[in-house]
Amino acid sequence: MTSLREVVSKPTVYDVAIVGAGPSGSACAYWLAEAGWSVCLVEKKQFPREKTCGDGLTPRSVYQLREMGLEDSVAAKGHRFNGLRAFGFGATLEMNWPEHPVFPGYGYTITRFNLDGLVAQRAESLGATLLNGVEAIALLEPSEAPDDALKGAAGVVVRGKDDSVAEIRARYLVVGDGQNSRLGRELGTVRNKSWPMGMALRGYYTSDRHDEAWIDSHLDIRDPKGDVVPGYGWIFPLGDGRVNVGVGLLSTGGAWKGVNTTKLQEYFVSQTADAWGLNDETCCGPATGGRLPMGLALGPRSGPNTLTIGDAAGTVNPFNGEGIAYGYETGRIAAAVVAEALLANDSSLLRLYDERLESAYGDYFKVARAFVRIISEPKILSACVGVGLRIEPLMKELLAIMANLMRNDKKGPAEIGYRALLRLSDVIPERAYDMLLNAGNSKD
Repeated sequence: MTSLREVVSKPTVYDVAIVGAGPSGSACAYWLAEAGWSVCLVEKKQFPREKTCGDGLTPRSVYQLREMGLEDSVAAKGHRFNGLRAFGFGATLEMNWPEHPVFPGYGYTITRFNLDGLVAQRAESLGATLLNGVEAIALLEPSEAPDDALKGAAGVVVRGKDDSVAEIRARYLVVGDGQNSRLGRELGTVRNKSWPMGMALRGYYTSDRHDEAWIDSHLDIRDPKGDVVPGYGWIFPLGDGRVNVGVGLLSTGGAWKGVNTTKLQEYFVSQTADAWGLNDETCCGPATGGRLPMGLALGPRSGPNTLTIGDAAGTVNPFNGEGIAYGYETGRIAAAVVAEALLANDSSLLRLYDERLESAYGDYFKVARAFVRIISEPKILSACVGVGLRIEPLMKELLAIMANLMRNDKKGPAEIGYRALLRLSDVIPERAYDMLLNAGNSKD
């Protein structure tokens, strides 16, 4: 592992500097290093390190890990599961992941403590310079940009554990240091406050059911007063004696404003305690959490020689709160665009990044944002989930949509349903939402 002192002693201008070695930054570093470009990957923490997360890898994530040659390593440290077991309003339904020509029919659970270092070290094995325990504290020689673009930069200023300060210079800078991105704000990113914001809290418990073949999702979590809140609870078996237990809130317009997530987590644990053996004795420590901008809510995402990726670009899926797959994917998309710019010696090609994000996620996230707006109304959520969980074919197709596992090679019910939702998504935020809300209120 490279030390900051070694880097400073051999001044160089890297092709690419990447800040943050989570899923997006490490994937970006992997693909660039695999293509032969000089990369410096800067990570504030020392691997292995804890990271608040649900610890679930869907088939989209597994596919990206397989592409990087890491599935065997994940399988050795993680726990494989077959699909989702959903609960809500008195109904239970077990659903395998849908068949797909590209993505596998299974997922894994693995802690970020065990996962993130695998990808970063894989990039390092291909020639990337990995700086662990080094914090990027400022942009190096920032340059102004139009209001609809990020600033440019000659690299980053970093600080080591001994408080030594150094410069990392690069032709291109990619920022993937999370949703609360310090450098992202310095580059000029802002959040679209009218788009979904997620709030999640999770804790670990020991449980005899730690190796089950399903991940559990509870779609009717309630506050201590018994009122339905717009979100879900989960229990993910980790296969190592523990389960990951958490709650997530998805909303727009401040629908969960004032909700005490700590109390919500405690109440959810109490509701599932008997089934899973959750109590003070099996609790592994206090729950931790954070906020997650979703659906490309953070922007701009490209500048004259700069890009943001993963959570720093707000790429969490509003349908289900999934962020790891989109971290890997946006890191890979960014790597391809930067490589094209390097090959052509033309930084203007970075504009392709926004075009490719829009192509990959634009329509899908538009549908997801509309969906979240609708279910933020408890009456609508209760009606949709209460009926849906009793119609197995409908729920299986909805799972394919929510996990972004539709197929391009055929038009089945999920694909047809998604296209219908896409057509509706243009009007749902205005007239359709008001109509649905009034319909829900009329049932009183």
